[in-house]
Amino acid sequence: MENEVMDYDIGLGGSGGGGEDDGLYIEQEEDEPVVDGSPTAAGSSAGAGAVGGFQGSASLETYIPEADPDLEPYEGMEFESEEAAKAFYNSYARRVGFSTRVSSSRRSRKDGAIIQRSFVCAKEGFRNLNEKRTKDREIKRPRTITRVGCKASLSVKIQDSGKWLVSNFVREHNHQLVPPDQVHCLRSHRQISGPAKTLIDTLQAAGMGPRRIMSALIKEYGGISKVGFTEVDCRNYMRNNRQRSLEGDIQLLLDCLRQMQAENPNFFYAVQGEEDHSTGNVFWADPKARANYTYFGDTVTFDTTYRSNRYRLPFAPFTGVNHHGQPVLFGCAFLINESEASFVWLFKTWLAAMSGCPPVSITTDHDSVIQSAVMQVLPDTRHRFCEWHIFKKCQEKLSHVFLKHPNFEADLQKCVNLTESIDEFESSWFSLLDKFELRDHEWLQALYSARSQWVPVYLRDTFFAEMSITQRSDSMNSYFDGYVNASTNLNQFFRLYEKALESRNEKEVKADYDTMNTSPTLRTPSPMEKQASELYTRKLFTRFQEELVGTLTFMASKAEDDGDVTTYQVAKFGEDHRDYYVRFNVLEMKAFCSCRMFEFSGLLCRHVLAVFRVTNVLTLPSHYILKRWTRNAKSSVLLEEHISDVFSSYLESHTVRYNTLRHEALKFVDDGAESVDLYNVAMAALAEASEKVSLETKNEGRISANNGRFRDDSRRNGIQANHKNRDQNKGSFAQQLSEEDMDTKIHELMQEVESANRRCEVYRGNLLSVLKDIEEHKQLLSIKVQNVKLSMRDGPQKILEALSVGSCQDF
Repeated sequence: MENEVMDYDIGLGGSGGGGEDDGLYIEQEEDEPVVDGSPTAAGSSAGAGAVGGFQGSASLETYIPEADPDLEPYEGMEFESEEAAKAFYNSYARRVGFSTRVSSSRRSRKDGAIIQRSFVCAKEGFRNLNEKRTKDREIKRPRTITRVGCKASLSVKIQDSGKWLVSNFVREHNHQLVPPDQVHCLRSHRQISGPAKTLIDTLQAAGMGPRRIMSALIKEYGGISKVGFTEVDCRNYMRNNRQRSLEGDIQLLLDCLRQMQAENPNFFYAVQGEEDHSTGNVFWADPKARANYTYFGDTVTFDTTYRSNRYRLPFAPFTGVNHHGQPVLFGCAFLINESEASFVWLFKTWLAAMSGCPPVSITTDHDSVIQSAVMQVLPDTRHRFCEWHIFKKCQEKLSHVFLKHPNFEADLQKCVNLTESIDEFESSWFSLLDKFELRDHEWLQALYSARSQWVPVYLRDTFFAEMSITQRSDSMNSYFDGYVNASTNLNQFFRLYEKALESRNEKEVKADYDTMNTSPTLRTPSPMEKQASELYTRKLFTRFQEELVGTLTFMASKAEDDGDVTTYQVAKFGEDHRDYYVRFNVLEMKAFCSCRMFEFSGLLCRHVLAVFRVTNVLTLPSHYILKRWTRNAKSSVLLEEHISDVFSSYLESHTVRYNTLRHEALKFVDDGAESVDLYNVAMAALAEASEKVSLETKNEGRISANNGRFRDDSRRNGIQANHKNRDQNKGSFAQQLSEEDMDTKIHELMQEVESANRRCEVYRGNLLSVLKDIEEHKQLLSIKVQNVKLSMRDGPQKILEALSVGSCQDF
């Protein structure tokens, strides 16, 4: 807000007449300037030395400025107006080296018009430390005291002729005056001229900041003293410009939002405070954004780093990840300020627009104000700080380390992203600090204190929809990248906003088309891979396929068996030092890996898939297929209905039965081998069980033999039923059958499926036998190769003998 001339009706000679402003910046003085429209800014009114040969202490000496008598005020001097008197005294103050302000005025009792005005040195009076507005509150950044009780002043009063007469002039000061090269720092003399304003407006419209603009002005005018104002003045002028332009453009934004809501009642928008004031925070969400949240609102990213327009307002989008791994919009906001109250209002408003359903997790900038707002509005949501922003801030806070140690960034990335456990991270972190002597770095200490909210190893138990446990968000604000920049104003923003939405929607449509109309290349004969290719979107299937193929290089061995849950040790071939542990409950078909990839990303890791391989789990259990990653993510069809075909159901149920029987049989074998008596009892029990299984197998075979005739009869009955009800279109074949016939049909079909299952099991057993033979042959070949290598020391003759012996053994 620009400064205004203020009148204080407190009479003449008041020592504390001038009020103290709070100001916009800490450098600002509390005194009111004389010149209208001069920027509120910082300035020192204390000089560095005496002027005109004056010496002595400001508190004890009197300083009489030397000036041209023709340009110095005197009692009885007349001016055409109050403004002329004020301008003359301020011009005089600039020449001799002090700053002025309005002190007091007197009004007429008849009509209230000002009839007397006093202008004083800016150091007149003393600060009122008992003032009510400052007495009861804590001052975080107290200003320096500038008032020292100076008596220098000029008083004028209006005459009957309408002219203003100097009634009193005090020339002497009790403080040192400012030399000419520092006068431009005095508050009442800092003025932005018309040409300077024009240049600032032009450079501001081009997207330049106050620092660069000030550098251009200094170069243009030939020095800071000739510019006539400071960088803070420039900042305030630019802010006032933005504020004036903002009111009109925000109104245009609100008009646009009102029109959108009128066209579609599901369009949501809200304004903090009074909507008519056009300066409050604004939030909006279109119907598509609200619908997307119902499908993909489990994890949300909130970003305030956009500087998408010349007002430098934080444009804050809420985004997520769709079933193709693409960014998707959940709403947008313009925040006039980034106070805690603004963020609390925004989160509450956004949550209301999203039907009051909080997300599982949210990712934001590393900011204590946002953190406090999230805790208030989303207490049950896991809050993560964006790792990308933290590493970017590292480059600023630790620039000297980055320059001195080129390997520091790589070591830090490794410490944060490649550690597998909390203990490993903490050990690596402190080793890193010791290596680069950063133990006492305050910012790193604060970062370590917040480690549970940004280091992946602490966050892997929560869903963040990331494709891998080491993936980090390279840019949270990628949704609008390429469409908005620092020079985009609000009028341009909405047009570019619509273009960004169109582009993102088109990319999603293209991904949907590719998923539905093309088939991926399968890389294994696994039924699980085929199942995943029919369920997941193309992007997600590709990611799952990488994990599935990756199991070929991993070995899973049983580490512990406590009954229902078996623990497997999984490690990559040749990397036994880095292993993972998978706890597998065969009865519930649930597996938990120490890497926590499924909890973090919603996709099974290669470690669990390796355990599934060795335990003959041939398809993905339904609870490991998140609907949000499937091609039917936006469909109302339940995922379980989609995957409940006969083949998948058989494979899953057969795997459960197979593993359960094997688990129980192994326990039976362990008990039966304890002694000879137990062995005999166990063998007898096995013989009895074998007879019962054989008898049941024969019964199932006789039932299966009649399946053909039953199918013919049922088909004929079905055709007759369809002819009978063709016009009415009522009933079905199942409704025409009696309850007994229906039960019989179901039983017969189940028996037929079981018969096919047994045949498949035989084929699978034969295949496993062949694979086992191949593995044994590979081991024999490996032994022969080793023998050949060892025999190379003894000459060619022994090599030939070894080869001939090996060949005879093969035959």
